[in-house]
Amino acid sequence: MATRNAKAVWEGSLKEGGGTVSLGSGVYHGPYTYAGRFEDGDGTNPEELIGAAHAGCYAMFLSALLSGADFTVTRITADAAVTIETGDGGPTITQIDLNVEANVPGIDQAKFDEFAQQAKEGCPVSKALASVPTINLNAKLVG
Repeated sequence: MATRNAKAVWEGSLKEGGGTVSLGSGVYHGPYTYAGRFEDGDGTNPEELIGAAHAGCYAMFLSALLSGADFTVTRITADAAVTIETGDGGPTITQIDLNVEANVPGIDQAKFDEFAQQAKEGCPVSKALASVPTINLNAKLVG
């Protein structure tokens, strides 16, 4: 199986410093800062990147499950809202809201919900995020 890479460089103090993150594929290289993570500053942040990874993995895994059951997947759109809160133990990801819309002809909502839940439990990124206390799934058919 493949190993994927990413790199982060941070310079300076927490609040005044800044850094860059780069994906090994070269498709993204950009800044991140304290303000971009905990305030309304520019740049990306680790939680946004986790959200992108989760949404991408989930959509791909759901497609695999549906296709494997002989359903034709027209489109799956997934977004993940990742919440980080600061508490006594420091910043912690406390919740992920995974919102999914799919166009899959020939399936009803109840059957789709079964596949959506299987994908939530089985996608590799969901498994990696198992320590997040709450992962909410809102999945609906559209089309």
